[in-house]
Amino acid sequence: MANIHLTLIGKPGCHLCDDARELVTTVMQKVVDERPAPEITLEERSILDDAELHSLYVEDIPVLLINGKVHNYWRIDPMRLRTALLEVS
Repeated sequence: MANIHLTLIGKPGCHLCDDARELVTTVMQKVVDERPAPEITLEERSILDDAELHSLYVEDIPVLLINGKVHNYWRIDPMRLRTALLEVS
């Protein structure tokens, strides 16, 4: 079973990014409680620190990637994220 790596792309002061972080961590914890394996990690990246991310996603933050592939823009649906995490695991 491969580990799952989530990347949340946003920027400081973005209320949608703050909401997304809270939602993602809550869903991650629920999935881990149900299925301890595989391991799920979350990395946060700021468009202010990376010119490439800025040019790709400036109009779309927050952006959530699952194992490097875009899962969602703007608002994250918790059920859709849960389903995606369970499918990957």
